Amino acid sequence: MTITKELIEKFKHYLIEEEKSSATLEKYMRDVTVFFVWLAGSELNKIAVLRYKEQLKLKYAPSSVNSVLSSLNSFFEYNEWHGLKVKMLKIQKQLFAERSKALSKSEYERLLIAAKDKKNERLYYLMQTICSSGIRVSELSSITVEAVKARRATINCKGKMRVVILPKDLCKLLSEYAKGQKITSGPVFVTRTGKPLDRSTIWKMMKALCESAGVDRDKVFPHNLRHLFARTYYSIQKDIVRLADILGHSSVNTTRIYTMETGDVHRRQIQKLGLLRL
Repeated sequence: MTITKELIEKFKHYLIEEEKSSATLEKYMRDVTVFFVWLAGSELNKIAVLRYKEQLKLKYAPSSVNSVLSSLNSFFEYNEWHGLKVKMLKIQKQLFAERSKALSKSEYERLLIAAKDKKNERLYYLMQTICSSGIRVSELSSITVEAVKARRATINCKGKMRVVILPKDLCKLLSEYAKGQKITSGPVFVTRTGKPLDRSTIWKMMKALCESAGVDRDKVFPHNLRHLFARTYYSIQKDIVRLADILGHSSVNTTRIYTMETGDVHRRQIQKLGLLRL
């Protein structure tokens, strides 16, 4: 059993044929390639994979370790190297969101102000689009001039089609932005050459706002805007099934992760129960 660049390339084509999303494809290829480089030509066996697993545990959070192991196990499964597959780490169900990673509404608003101060109009409207609709950053290319006119975007993600309703005020903002940028059709958020913005570019632009906005860098990334949308929606509507549909989740168990409050919020809630007599 030997990993080669040719095998990795064949695995890539297999993932494409399986109609995996571009984000999933990118992640699997990255995880397998990093493991390939780590092996550095040494023998590939179960002991080597377990040793790599231990090194991952020293560097990353359990959920991140499991994410990498999932990629490797898929690669081993594809090559019928069943004996190389390793078990995932057992993770206790998380009851509360980490305060250090949850983006608050006030922090989000400071990011918007920072983007406006830096005259980054594109990022200013882009962040509002994700946060007011709950779409994934990978789905941003579905926000087209045509979708803005219709006030709804049809999104195809992981083989599933769903319709996302775009707020009236957002459509007004995006219509004016597109007109100012002379974008008459196709994706609203594009590069100077007219190509849709990619995830890494958006990530870098958002990180550049942290210092002036006074927001911790660990909280600032595109997906956290989607989390803020989910928490805000659930706090008002209390309808997790409907929220799962809006977010495009197959299971409400995934949606529950998005709606978790911090321990501070839970503490305030139980203090209001009035079950203590002082």
